Amino acid sequence: MTWRPQYRSSKFRHVFGKAATKENCYDGVPITRSVQDNHFCAVNPYFVAVITECAGGGAFLVIPIHHTGKVDPHLPRVCGHRANVLDVKWDPFDDFCIASCSEDCTVKIWDIPQQGLLKDLTTPRKELQGHSRRVGLIEWHPTARNVLFSTAYDYKVMVWNLDTTDKLVKNPVRTICLHADVVLSMSFNTDGSRLATSCKDRKIRVIDPRSGVLLQEASCKSHKANKVLYLGNVKMLLSTGNSRWNQRQIALWDQEDLSVPVLEEDLDGSSGVLFPFYDPDTHMLYLAGKGDGNIRYYEISPEKPYVQFLMEYRSTFPQKGMGLMPKRGLDVHTCEVFRFYRLVTTKSLIEPLSMIVPRRSESYQEDIYPMTAGCEAAMTADEWFTGLDKGPVLISLKPSSELLETTPVKALGIMPHTKQSLNASNLLPRASLECREAKPSSEDNGWTSVSNRCEAFISPPKTERELLQLFYQQQDEIRRLREELNQKEVRIKQLELEIRNVRNSLGAS
Repeated sequence: MTWRPQYRSSKFRHVFGKAATKENCYDGVPITRSVQDNHFCAVNPYFVAVITECAGGGAFLVIPIHHTGKVDPHLPRVCGHRANVLDVKWDPFDDFCIASCSEDCTVKIWDIPQQGLLKDLTTPRKELQGHSRRVGLIEWHPTARNVLFSTAYDYKVMVWNLDTTDKLVKNPVRTICLHADVVLSMSFNTDGSRLATSCKDRKIRVIDPRSGVLLQEASCKSHKANKVLYLGNVKMLLSTGNSRWNQRQIALWDQEDLSVPVLEEDLDGSSGVLFPFYDPDTHMLYLAGKGDGNIRYYEISPEKPYVQFLMEYRSTFPQKGMGLMPKRGLDVHTCEVFRFYRLVTTKSLIEPLSMIVPRRSESYQEDIYPMTAGCEAAMTADEWFTGLDKGPVLISLKPSSELLETTPVKALGIMPHTKQSLNASNLLPRASLECREAKPSSEDNGWTSVSNRCEAFISPPKTERELLQLFYQQQDEIRRLREELNQKEVRIKQLELEIRNVRNSLGAS
């Protein structure tokens, strides 16, 4: 008999949830009272979008990420729908584009100004008309630009190509009619070549999203599925739902064989819908129940026991929905690996909740931040519709990386959570920037060379404060040089990934 340790080693065993202080929350938000089982909130590194309660139509707020505290009740809204908004999703490849769907049977695409909304936005960039009943759910394709999926209470899933000049689009590229009831959730695998859906008939279906062909179908009497999620890097599907005894339950499925679940685990007897969230970089699964105040998190492995419980975050205030910050918007200096935005209706509050790996060092922890999906599309919509499949374009979250410099310096004011992604030269003190631009008129007039790129006039320090100021300037310059060295390593990794992506695309073609 081989001996096995009772506890397995895990770097995420002590992950804990840290809620933001009242000053860093969004207070006074009129959160929607809709009973739809959606997240009602979407987040990116620039904005927080949340569906609000309003009369005479549908609307949602778009709040700049740094505008925390009390929200102005007269803040401009996106209010172009004629009925309640049911779902909103940011474009993963354009931080200033958001899609919304509504009970008015339409899907609309909106362009948000970089500085935020200055007045109510009523005119969308595009309007998609094709569903005959209210549209309850939308999803963007994970790797192809401008490909959107929508599903409605007409039991249809429609595939839209937004690479058109028409403002009004009435004909989807594909209409999938495989469901006998309302579709409750949609999830893509890593490269977007497979679409998994859960339906009100309690069945899980795996579909080819381009052709609309049903590839697999799962129906288990002991598990009534409600939400489904692809766990791409472990080649599994996860579903949340209820057991035959009405216990809340999770089930794991082999994505190649949906005949019988690999694992079923009962959680509790509550009635709220369980929202699953998966982080492929850390292999962590988060379960947040609608109407619950707690969030459970687990570690997933491709071998038995498959699911390892880690810990549970508890709050006295229940959440109605959840927003999720993309990995490129996290604060890597505090070892933050996940961030939720909890909608607390009892307090009209949006509360950021950071999941943190406790580490003593404040330096970049490369073992918990592998290369992750960025904000660049792997292909165009036409390439995907012609049959090409590509995985996401990966980037590094390492500070001062060129890969994350997608924001001009003038937009610094609205990106406090992504300041680690900017170049070190943008974060140095103003005196240090002026120091680089200074040029000596002669070698004997008091100009002293500080480095090969920085020359400054240095007079003898007269006070201790002046001496400290010079010391800090030199430390900034040393830090900049070190970051430039680290930047070269990141660039090498990016070039290797580009070579790999080209090889994969050649192999696929």
